[in-house]
Amino acid sequence: MPELPDVTVYIEHVRRVALGHRLEQIVVGNPFVLRSVSPPAEEFATTLLQSVERLGKRIVLGFTGDRFAVIHLMVAGRLQWLTRDATLAKKRTLAAFVFDHGVLQLTEAGSKRRASLHLVASQAALAEHDPGGREPLEISEAEFCALIGAQNHTLKRALTDPRILSGIGNSYSDEILHHAQLSPVTLATRLDHSELRRLYASTQAVLREWTDRLREQNAARFPQKVTAFRPEMAVHGRYGQPCPRCSGPVQRIVYASRETNYCPACQTGGRLLADRGLSRLLRKDWPRSLEELERRRADRREP
Repeated sequence: MPELPDVTVYIEHVRRVALGHRLEQIVVGNPFVLRSVSPPAEEFATTLLQSVERLGKRIVLGFTGDRFAVIHLMVAGRLQWLTRDATLAKKRTLAAFVFDHGVLQLTEAGSKRRASLHLVASQAALAEHDPGGREPLEISEAEFCALIGAQNHTLKRALTDPRILSGIGNSYSDEILHHAQLSPVTLATRLDHSELRRLYASTQAVLREWTDRLREQNAARFPQKVTAFRPEMAVHGRYGQPCPRCSGPVQRIVYASRETNYCPACQTGGRLLADRGLSRLLRKDWPRSLEELERRRADRREP
């Protein structure tokens, strides 16, 4: 799912190519994507795009007449900028914003339709889409420490809860926690002040670094390869690969369709975190450390 760095770069490019231009129509390619009935899409015709903002992980297109289009890309939704004469991808196109000089296309890969488009007619209606989390790059260190330190959640959940912090999801929370050398399952209330300050510094550093990196990678074109899995990442999506800090193998916790990646040596004192599914299966046989895990693998390889 595109998170703060990816969404920020999307927004900057939409501003670059479309801000101030006239919208001719909104084409709904898949009726499932449109989650609102008022105002109708026809009311957006001839309005001008006057703002493009981020609301959590959502992209908000603001048009004259106090009209807003709220786009949530979810897991597989993506934006493309096309010329006026381009052919829309019929199967993947959920919606298209047809401007006087080009087309902003919303697509979604795969068979599941999770991306959404809400059309709203006032600032008050727009505010209903705001989860309420604080902006992680705008909050002060003192405010961050007070906010996170008061949460009776694991650090992973505290970072990814949109009601607490805005725009951080599975990918960058893994990177932030690895940068801070903190366990994803540690309760936020158990952090001391120095650890909270370290988490704040890592949140700032990781989000700024990746926003700058993505800006540089997409400087000459509209973003085309937006993904939660990048080879330059330290731990996210790198299960079994070497940690860039200690060279130990990256581990994971799998829950439903999501996984948390971490380095035991750097984040948990060498302890393997129990994966819910495997823990239930192995019970007392669950390895408690990397060394024990490697011994078991070696035993299985012996003839």
